[in-house]
Amino acid sequence: MEKYIQDFKSYLIAEKNASPHTVSSYLIDLYQFVTFLRESGHGEVQEGTLHPKNIDRLAIRSFLGYLYENSAGGATMARKLSTLSSFFRFLCREGYVETNVAKTIPSPKKENRLPSYLSVDEVFRLLNLPDRKSLLGARDGAMLELFYSTGVRISELVGIRMQDLHLPQRMVKVRGKGKKERLLPMGQKSADAIEDYIEFRGKRIAKLHAAPEELFLNFRGRGISVRGVRKILEKYIRQNNFTGKISPHSLRHSFATHMLDAGADLRSIQEMLGHSSLSTTQKYTHLTIDRLLEVYDKAHPRARVK
Repeated sequence: MEKYIQDFKSYLIAEKNASPHTVSSYLIDLYQFVTFLRESGHGEVQEGTLHPKNIDRLAIRSFLGYLYENSAGGATMARKLSTLSSFFRFLCREGYVETNVAKTIPSPKKENRLPSYLSVDEVFRLLNLPDRKSLLGARDGAMLELFYSTGVRISELVGIRMQDLHLPQRMVKVRGKGKKERLLPMGQKSADAIEDYIEFRGKRIAKLHAAPEELFLNFRGRGISVRGVRKILEKYIRQNNFTGKISPHSLRHSFATHMLDAGADLRSIQEMLGHSSLSTTQKYTHLTIDRLLEVYDKAHPRARVK
């Protein structure tokens, strides 16, 4: 199977122009599937080799059952099934197998989860936590400001380079899914925080005698990783007892929800978030409808009549 997986990886990079994060996610799903096949006895391993031709619908359904028994959610199972379907579609195209056995399996129902988000007061409290008089504090403050100001994904944030900034115009260029580029506006607070951080950053790289392209650097002077950003946010959350589960994506959800609450139209938010479909953005309307009902019940004279 290794040969077929590596061929699929090359196809994703060369033809689909998939991002490193997307490629990594596909490979993790495929290797998990292969491990399951070997350990469960599905797929007819012959002379130590597992061939895609020997994988049938029962093997894939058994894999989904295994995921369910291990508490995987509907969205997770649907994503892994989509990975397998893309993999077998590639194998069909290359002539390795005759049919896409994953395509005929119904996708597991996804839970209708509403995204977690912070209130405006909670976001402001989070943004005030970093000590911006130091290099790392200024960096953390600039990252949090940019998260909330633009709604970028964490992978987009770590990919921002110095030449992507247009601070006088308060704009930043990011590369989203499929390496699609988009220009995003940022608030003055965010632009000011980035300017302050860049001043610290310049002194730091002067000592390192290096000129990294990435905007946000770790303490070694190299581009910060997705994992590094998560650890920074977790540090502030842990130290200050925020309630609920907060992640970098929570700031993205907070950005969209607060914009919608303030009257921004859904299509504009779709463009800023980089959603290819408006239906993806519409999940935020559930949150604002709840807010509208709350305001209505408090404000309308007939709503208060018992």
